Amino acid sequence: MLRRRHHLPAVLRLFSTSCRRGHPTQPPQHPSPAPLPLPPPVAKKVPFTASAHGRPWSDPYHWMRDTSDPDLAALLEAENAYADAFVDSAGEGGGGLRARLAAEMRARLPPSAASPPQPWGPWLYYQYVPEGKEYPVLSRRLRSSGGLARAALDFISGSKKEQVLLDWNEIAEKFGYVHIGSCRISPDHRFLAYTLDISGDELFSLEVKDIQSTNTIFSSPHKGIVSLAWSRNSDNLFYTVCDETLRPNQVLCKDLQSDQAGFLVFMEKDINCCVDITSTKDFKYVYVMESGHVRGGLWPVQKRSDKVQYFLEHHNGFFYILTNAPLEGTETANGGYYLARCRAEKSEMDKWQVVALPGSYYTFQDMDIFHEQLVLFIRKSGLPLICSINLPIDVDFQEQKELDDLDPWFFPVPSDLCSIVPGSNNDFMSSTYRLVLSSPVLPDLTVDYNMRMRTFAILHQEEVTGLSSNLCTVGLQSNITGIQQNLQLIEDSQSWSDLSKLFSCERVQVISHDGVSVPLVILYSREAHRRGESPGVLYGYGAYGEDLDKSWCSDRLSLLARGWVVAFADVRGGGDSSWHLAGTKANKINSIKDFAACGTHLIKEGFVHKNRLCAIGCSAGGLLVGAVINMLPDLFSAAVLKVPFLDICNTMMDSTLPLTILDYEEFGDPNISTEFDTIRSYSPYDNLSPDICYPPVLVTASFNDTRVGVWEAAKWVSKVRDITCQSCSWSVILKTNMQSGHFGEGGRFMHCDETAFEYAFLMKALGLDDNDSCKIVL
Repeated sequence: MLRRRHHLPAVLRLFSTSCRRGHPTQPPQHPSPAPLPLPPPVAKKVPFTASAHGRPWSDPYHWMRDTSDPDLAALLEAENAYADAFVDSAGEGGGGLRARLAAEMRARLPPSAASPPQPWGPWLYYQYVPEGKEYPVLSRRLRSSGGLARAALDFISGSKKEQVLLDWNEIAEKFGYVHIGSCRISPDHRFLAYTLDISGDELFSLEVKDIQSTNTIFSSPHKGIVSLAWSRNSDNLFYTVCDETLRPNQVLCKDLQSDQAGFLVFMEKDINCCVDITSTKDFKYVYVMESGHVRGGLWPVQKRSDKVQYFLEHHNGFFYILTNAPLEGTETANGGYYLARCRAEKSEMDKWQVVALPGSYYTFQDMDIFHEQLVLFIRKSGLPLICSINLPIDVDFQEQKELDDLDPWFFPVPSDLCSIVPGSNNDFMSSTYRLVLSSPVLPDLTVDYNMRMRTFAILHQEEVTGLSSNLCTVGLQSNITGIQQNLQLIEDSQSWSDLSKLFSCERVQVISHDGVSVPLVILYSREAHRRGESPGVLYGYGAYGEDLDKSWCSDRLSLLARGWVVAFADVRGGGDSSWHLAGTKANKINSIKDFAACGTHLIKEGFVHKNRLCAIGCSAGGLLVGAVINMLPDLFSAAVLKVPFLDICNTMMDSTLPLTILDYEEFGDPNISTEFDTIRSYSPYDNLSPDICYPPVLVTASFNDTRVGVWEAAKWVSKVRDITCQSCSWSVILKTNMQSGHFGEGGRFMHCDETAFEYAFLMKALGLDDNDSCKIVL
């Protein structure tokens, strides 16, 4: 589902020293940046009265909703010039810090990068970034007959001819912007189907390419394509199409052997629901119809029920179903997921057998399936794990079983703090499962797990230029106690490198306002950190059940080397189902207060100086940070809000805007008076306090963003400048990308430049922009 979210997390002080915060607190013990010679831009006001439930209020910046208004474009260009002048003045002698940071970040990137080839059928598929390029290239080579070792040698030597399937760089050079959404190879390996956005508005087009001839054989007349699924014979391609609010509501099927347009398979008429399409791993079924009978109609799995979900895979005549359908007499009756199955026959779809309950220690999150194994994504104490179970499952279905009864093999990982991302894993007949493991101190690691032998092989680790001499080599371990006897680890030489000798990375529990423990991950340099004196930045998101990204990012080294603390607050609203629900609708205040509690903890425990704590929020995370700033304007000394969801009240009342109705489930329905009051109570735009000193804030926006309108950032910045402390508000700046969408430019070097801008602003805001002499050498 499309959501107001951002894949990549980002941050920030004041020009004036005379009225910092407007409260009788001790002033910061660091220099204050000099003001710019010119004041920031001033937005025009146009009288407008909004109302809801009989309550009117004035919104003089409502006019910014019209993105075709030339006054808006002029304002954004003026704001960009002001933001550039602010940041470019950072550094000794008035400049250079932004460029130095960008150079540091680029220097850590290898000139080129490649993923290990992954076998599928007769081919080896892989991606690589050519030397000096921004984007990847998807390619393949014929598979060698001598096994994986022979294939690796052929890959390195280039003895097998490469076929380039898709080059992101060519598209970017042609159109100036590229975003590939879905990308699917047909089961017979003849065709490549992919969705393409060339403006940032996420109205994806669909292209189907004949790989051998390299010709495009089909381009959909529709825009707004989301999901793709191939039929088993590769002659038919299913795809979903969005309505005007970006809600995927139709499934179409295109017969590639016919000149006729795609025909309608299904239309979702309920405006509160989206439709998705996918095939089972063996391509025998498309959810849910027989793949070889595309006009035979859909099979009903279960009668639709509110908040009940199920995900199906096929194996040897059975559908395996991961579901949270109510199950009386078990803990899963409260919404947890369990594993069931039924025969893959239309008349048997409602006759489910429970295969396994998660038990008291685990929660089920997702699954994958292969010819001989089923893979489960699970959580234990909020931490991710993956295990495999041998198929077929031979148990007595008359007795309820728990996961541990099925002899699961838990994939060993380096530490509890790892993020776990699956590879493509397309080959149904394979017994190998590929993962990319990462943590704040572990550069991305690609590992193949042999589920039949219960062994693993480390294939590749992301290169970080200039750090090899400082890496610590560690071996695999499992983060499940009591299962070591089940792990048949291969050679002792299987090890990887992390940065744990250089950086401390710890997970603590912070007590929030209502006594609930909130996980907080804290990262800092063992050498450069100064207890009670260091600056720090706190990341937060807390929405849609999404995990906060804590994977490896080499850009952070520029902060860590200068003594910064980088922390990640896993507030309610993210995470698994129960943690998610505890931060939605009327419970949204929990997310906000959780974040405030984590920031307070960093200060009280001496990790960060009280006048040097910053915050970062992206998309829905911008709402989180913006709400905390309103509630506790003294907590953060600076903040960065990236494509932030700030004007939630006005946006949620406009059902014509993309994603609005779908977001009722997350934030509440403002057409209901009580839910309107809840949203209004924390809306960042509607709760700015007149004459209060707000911290310096860098707000970023994208002009073509369809998830969070560009006007939300522009309205918030203009209102801050209008009603809060005038002197302090000069350090609230707006930077808008006039060409891209919600996810920015996306190229690896461009990302370095964007992050350097944010870090330079952060250091300028805290008066630390001349402190390169304090940086340690990594």
